[in-house]
Amino acid sequence: MFSLLRRGPGRLTPQSAHQQAGDGTALLLDVRETPEWNAGHAPDALHLPLSRLLAGAPLPAAVQGRPVVAICRSGHRSRQAARLLAGRGVQATDVIGGMTAWARAGLPVSGPGGGNGAIA
Repeated sequence: MFSLLRRGPGRLTPQSAHQQAGDGTALLLDVRETPEWNAGHAPDALHLPLSRLLAGAPLPAAVQGRPVVAICRSGHRSRQAARLLAGRGVQATDVIGGMTAWARAGLPVSGPGGGNGAIA
């Protein structure tokens, strides 16, 4: 049990995260900064930059009482966000490889105006 506590929150593949966000099992929380979000993000994601989470920003109302899957560009910031969220009592995981792996897996990326996005 103690090894589980040291490892921290779990991690999901992009495909598992997409499925959980799509079926409502969890909320996808993109923790990248605004220019990255604007370039392209998962269609079902909510946006709250890690910098704001670290500054103590409250979670969006939709997150309250729901499992959260954090995502960033490569997986580093989302791992940090998942640990921070878990410390706040949120059931949190993160996406291995972030949006880079998400796009590489062929999962949808929305950009400006609802068109195809890019990972910045």
